[in-house]
Amino acid sequence: MKTIRNIIIGTAVAATLCAVAAPKRNAIDEVVWIVGDQPIFRSDVEELYQQMRTEGTPLAGDPYCTLPEQIAVEKLFLHQARLDTIEAPENQVQSSVDRRLEFFVSNLGSREKVEQYFRKSFPALREQLLEVMRNNYITEQVQSNITKGVKATPNEVKKYFSTLPEDSIPYVPMQVEAQIIQLNPTVPKQEIEDVKARLRDYADRVNRGEIPFSTLAIMYSEDGSAMQGGELGFHSRADFVPEFSNVAFNLSDPDRVSRIVETEYGYHIIQLIEKRGEQVNVRHILLRPKVSSADLDLAVHRLDSLRKEIVGGTFSFDEAARIVSQDKDSRNNRGIMVNPKTGSSRFEMQDLPAEVARRIETMNVGDLSQAFVMKDQTKNRDVAVIVRLTERIPGHRATLTEDYNMIKQMYENHRRQEMITEWIEKKIKDTYIKIEEGWENCDFKYEGWIKK
Repeated sequence: MKTIRNIIIGTAVAATLCAVAAPKRNAIDEVVWIVGDQPIFRSDVEELYQQMRTEGTPLAGDPYCTLPEQIAVEKLFLHQARLDTIEAPENQVQSSVDRRLEFFVSNLGSREKVEQYFRKSFPALREQLLEVMRNNYITEQVQSNITKGVKATPNEVKKYFSTLPEDSIPYVPMQVEAQIIQLNPTVPKQEIEDVKARLRDYADRVNRGEIPFSTLAIMYSEDGSAMQGGELGFHSRADFVPEFSNVAFNLSDPDRVSRIVETEYGYHIIQLIEKRGEQVNVRHILLRPKVSSADLDLAVHRLDSLRKEIVGGTFSFDEAARIVSQDKDSRNNRGIMVNPKTGSSRFEMQDLPAEVARRIETMNVGDLSQAFVMKDQTKNRDVAVIVRLTERIPGHRATLTEDYNMIKQMYENHRRQEMITEWIEKKIKDTYIKIEEGWENCDFKYEGWIKK
């Protein structure tokens, strides 16, 4: 599931919103652009202006030039989506809107304050956000179709890099490479049995019709989907770990709850909502057995003993990682940590888990840390680890030798943007466009809006 963009809300922004200056044109709503058979109203531009001010989005240039163009481009993408029959998954859209509304309420204090702030009712705000999220999803899908297949060759990357002005070559902050060995503390059998008993009770209550599954998920699930009643939206088999997929895709009765499923994340029960082709939408409740501080201390002690053997030469770090580590993402790769943002072994300090960064900051290359406790963010549990600093790369201007993957990604992003620009300008050429007097004297980003 995608992470929603952070939205900056504060009294200063609220004051700015209230003080938005009216433009020089008269205040009566009017059609300012026509794209195909779709009008763009002055009120559309004003509302987008206020939204961007609310979210702290930088506004480059005259908003009464850039924003109508932005709306017009979106209409071109939405028209293409209709031709290609691209639709947004409604459950995913609704979940995204729910999370954004929860964020508003959390930051402003109550639904009433949200309504006051946005000067519209909660249902009206929800409807507006639903439309925005649908259009965003559809636009992303159209853009993805336009740019699919972009894959740079080494020669293309080299040629692209050679054309970059020196001041456009990015500065790469100091980076590190590290290895990790992780031990998960032993979970007491009684704790596991207690968790299973709770899940069996939930399943029985749902199966007897006493309470909706979604209510129990909101009350008790330890997964991020709890606020959506445990609903995950439509996914294919590959989106879930195998143990979860095997059960979820074999469910056939929406009124019955699955058996208990154990995964690396904890223990689940699952309820079918709908099957659609090769995708399924389910709800689940996740419970994680709790680990005592004594069990966590024992895991730390075991790693300290292992550290002494590594330092003493009984094992190499690579061997110990392969044999002992319970971090599945690194144990078969000599314990090398992989940056989830880039897929490489290099991390900027802020991209490391906070506990790891604190240790590595004072270590020399080749040093091995003492055992310590860190939070496994993926599984939301405490684990014991030791880390070894294998390399520290000083900050530098990017080079092909040191930073090929970064430059390759820059080129591919550049090429995607070129393809999208080419597509937009062709679409403009083939589409009826009319810009009303007073709105056309602009330095537009794309060519062809003004028909000759």
